[in-house]
Amino acid sequence: MIATTRTRRTLRTIAATHRAARHTAKALRYRCLSGLIAVAVDTGTLIRTGDMLDRLGAGLKDGQASWYGRHTAKAYRATHLGADAVKVWAQHRTTGRWIHVHVYKPTDPALYTALTTYKATRHLVAADFARCA
Repeated sequence: MIATTRTRRTLRTIAATHRAARHTAKALRYRCLSGLIAVAVDTGTLIRTGDMLDRLGAGLKDGQASWYGRHTAKAYRATHLGADAVKVWAQHRTTGRWIHVHVYKPTDPALYTALTTYKATRHLVAADFARCA
């Protein structure tokens, strides 16, 4: 009899949890999926490629910014034996859809390698080298 009561209580708790999860906001669900990685992005410990471009004032269109992200992912894989970078759920800045994007440390060489290999961002690096020389 006791086991049956505990089983019913457990089933009710699980059902209540599922009911609550179905009625939460989409942003909260994706935030929970990302966990500590989202916190690291908020604090600036990890950055998205779009954040990097915003810091540099690149002003690229969405299509060009996504290609910069692809170049960064390729450079990261080349330096980390084929492993992908950490991913986080983020809201797309223009469409508002939730997408899965890579995040990197702000000092990761892949971000700067991609700046030089992608032709739409190459001018940003050239200007920095001219200033340093």
